[in-house]
Amino acid sequence: MEPIEFRYDTQLLLDKYGIDDDETDDLVDEIRDHILDTFKGDCLVVAGDTGSDEFGDKGIVKLHFHTNEPWLVLEYVRSLGEIYDIVVEDMDRQSRGLKG
Repeated sequence: MEPIEFRYDTQLLLDKYGIDDDETDDLVDEIRDHILDTFKGDCLVVAGDTGSDEFGDKGIVKLHFHTNEPWLVLEYVRSLGEIYDIVVEDMDRQSRGLKG
């Protein structure tokens, strides 16, 4: 079995309140560029949309990234807004038939 280069499948949602469609698009670009420039990994997907809830209008960003340092990615994205639905799965364990 070939070793996994980037072990942790890191996924999350980010809410940033008070931004519109264009600002959400800019935020998606900022996150994508920062992650590519700062962190080692692969399989990066960053997508955004706008919405609202009882707290107001917001930009919503979905992030998916394979890395060996998910805590650094979480720390960075948390600095931009509220993160939730956080999932970090160990793909090495999964490849060995264990719970990831």
